[in-house]
Amino acid sequence: MHRRNSRRRTALLLSAAIAAAPVLTACGNDAHPGAAAVVGDQRITVSQLENRVNEVRAAQRAAVADEAQYAQTVARTGSLTRDTLHGMVLERVLHQAAQDAGVTVSRKEIQRMRSGLEQQVGGAEALETAWLQEYGVAPKHLDDNLRLQLEAQKLAAKLGTDPSRPEFWKALSVASKKLDIDLNPRYGTWDVEKSSRADAKTPWVREVTAAGSEQQPT
Repeated sequence: MHRRNSRRRTALLLSAAIAAAPVLTACGNDAHPGAAAVVGDQRITVSQLENRVNEVRAAQRAAVADEAQYAQTVARTGSLTRDTLHGMVLERVLHQAAQDAGVTVSRKEIQRMRSGLEQQVGGAEALETAWLQEYGVAPKHLDDNLRLQLEAQKLAAKLGTDPSRPEFWKALSVASKKLDIDLNPRYGTWDVEKSSRADAKTPWVREVTAAGSEQQPT
């Protein structure tokens, strides 16, 4: 029971770190042609980001009965693009922090965690649905997300803390600095101290409120 609660707390903490943000449109010159973010020596391209978002949307559409329900789902996840980019960057930050601490995760550990979660929720399909609804993770990326959870758990254990404590996020902050993360301004900025995406306050960015959607504070 303790292990189950620990896994869920880790998942919730990492997903909660992806804060909902206003829908934005950017105008003016693009200083990051083709890139949504640069993390260390790796580029997350706009195309890669769009593909990841489209995978989630396709899974969301397949999980509901009709267009009306899908429209409601889209309205509830209006910040999906920015949330997804945050997750893609945070994944690299956490992996860097884990590497720095000598933490590794094996394929066998991922499968063990997945099997345990499937037993808890009632099967593979139920787990995929739960991760899609709760964390915006498409089924094909479920194992990647479980690796993220395991890396977080093992990193916290190595540091003698847990993912809710400042010591854990300090390690991520160090990794963020090391990777020298640079977000395309249309997607905001990266707060190194918090290892979190933030909306850029720039004159060429205009906020657009989607009709019928609720905005949450960042």
